[in-house]
Amino acid sequence: MTDQPHDVVPSFFEQPDVQIQHIPTQTGLVPLGIQQVTNTQVGMGGAFGTWGDCYNNEALRLLIERRLGEPLRPEESMDLASLGFYYRHHIDRLPFEQHVDLETEVGASFLREAAAACGWQPSEVQAVMIGVSGPVAPDFTERISRAAGIPEAAIKVSVHKACDGAASALHLALNPELGFQEGLERNLAEELRGKKVLVGGIEGLSRFIAFSQDKNALQFFGNGAGVVGLIPGESMQLLAGRTHEVYDEEGVLAVHMYYPHSGLRSLDHTNVEISQVSENTIRVAGLMHEPSGGGPIAMAGMMGMVKLFVRNGVQVVRDVYGRYNALMERRGRSGASLRFVVIHHANLKINQLKAKHMQNEGISVEVPWLLREFGNVSAASVMMAFLRTLPRMRPGDHVLIDGFGAGTYYDAMIVSMGG
Repeated sequence: MTDQPHDVVPSFFEQPDVQIQHIPTQTGLVPLGIQQVTNTQVGMGGAFGTWGDCYNNEALRLLIERRLGEPLRPEESMDLASLGFYYRHHIDRLPFEQHVDLETEVGASFLREAAAACGWQPSEVQAVMIGVSGPVAPDFTERISRAAGIPEAAIKVSVHKACDGAASALHLALNPELGFQEGLERNLAEELRGKKVLVGGIEGLSRFIAFSQDKNALQFFGNGAGVVGLIPGESMQLLAGRTHEVYDEEGVLAVHMYYPHSGLRSLDHTNVEISQVSENTIRVAGLMHEPSGGGPIAMAGMMGMVKLFVRNGVQVVRDVYGRYNALMERRGRSGASLRFVVIHHANLKINQLKAKHMQNEGISVEVPWLLREFGNVSAASVMMAFLRTLPRMRPGDHVLIDGFGAGTYYDAMIVSMGG
């Protein structure tokens, strides 16, 4: 997990494999950068990237001060490079309808490019599963699917579990034994086996935090998206997985729910509400501790975040790793090891601490830091990190995927790559 000096890390838009287009808005052209990734050996591909003007850490501080109308005090200005963040991407505030139009075009672009990276036409896609923390519209997944040319008959699943959203969506596509599926009359993992599925996270966090007064959130988050194309059971198989909830009673990371949720605690041991909007449209919504005053987000200090995510997160990974080892022993493959680890990029220090705690549990893993150019992009980060690792994966590799987010929600799984 070595870090690099800021001056040798180019911005995403400056990298050679990034294709840039510009989307017109009322205030000007918004740059959108997308990089395609394809690995024919394992039969997977996808696309990741970001949109908006690029700000390095110094320029970001000036942007925040302009929006707040006051300077950041020295104790409020974070050492962002030490947290693994060198750039963030933001857009200007727009009329709400313009935000909807912009993010619909952005989302559709990522779906089209991810399908193309797999060699699929949009008309061939049979399911779209998107994690998004603060959707610009309740029907965001349906909107971007329609705009991308994906059939109306395709299954569309929106997962609103903060930064865990995309990992949870992937888990839903792979694990037929997930408990919170009981609210549905269908088992998505069984139904999607052998089908062409797009799974990802698309996060317009610049819009989401534009009116926030939380100085930590304003420094951490930015726009980002990552969408992976897979065929469950062929290009990727689940070996072991677990989903877990620990409600954030104290509101260490409080997030406003800009999606349908009753706001009530469940009596059946889950705070996830599943609604079937139509025959093929499903929404998975996690209960959040919301900020007082109606703001979009409120974050506690670093120690609170560490306590929130590391302790429970390590327990979930330890449990999944134990299940994986037991499965390998039953298959006569005792000693099989993980080739790669893909983890939500909350920030570098949290991930380093998780790796250290896992090492203490006997789980020796490398947690590479892959998202220096984006900041914390919430649900998008797991898929972006996966796509940056995908070119090195080979058939039969075992990969740990670890998602976690506010709420608090955890999805950890170990998968085998196909091909």
